[in-house]
Amino acid sequence: MKYSIVNNYIGGLRTSSKHIKSGEIIITDAPTDNNGKGEAFSPTDLVSTALCSCMTTIMGICADKGNFILPKSEAKIKKVMSDNPRKIIEIEIEITFEKNNLSDNQKSKLIKVAKSCPVAKSIDPNINQKIKFNF
Repeated sequence: MKYSIVNNYIGGLRTSSKHIKSGEIIITDAPTDNNGKGEAFSPTDLVSTALCSCMTTIMGICADKGNFILPKSEAKIKKVMSDNPRKIIEIEIEITFEKNNLSDNQKSKLIKVAKSCPVAKSIDPNINQKIKFNF
């Protein structure tokens, strides 16, 4: 089997993940509310970030295929955890786009593809995904 990522536990509740093809490295740290230092993304932060990144990437693909430009954006992400059991119960994402001239039809298509991106489909359906788009 050919692997695409190698992950190492490096101690102190910290991991290092290396993307084989690019050589890029992501460090994770346990959050402060779960015995960690909170000095890097936690694994659950990455789940929330992956959802947002997947949505905007899929929106970019949709725009490319539709022959229009996806405006640059900034997203704010909030992850809500439950205590018992400890797990993500909600991911709230607000995506704000630069000033643009997107049509209502283009906006509608972008929202539809974003909400059905691969990560959105992969996340447990019991996790509430609250997504807001500011065009």
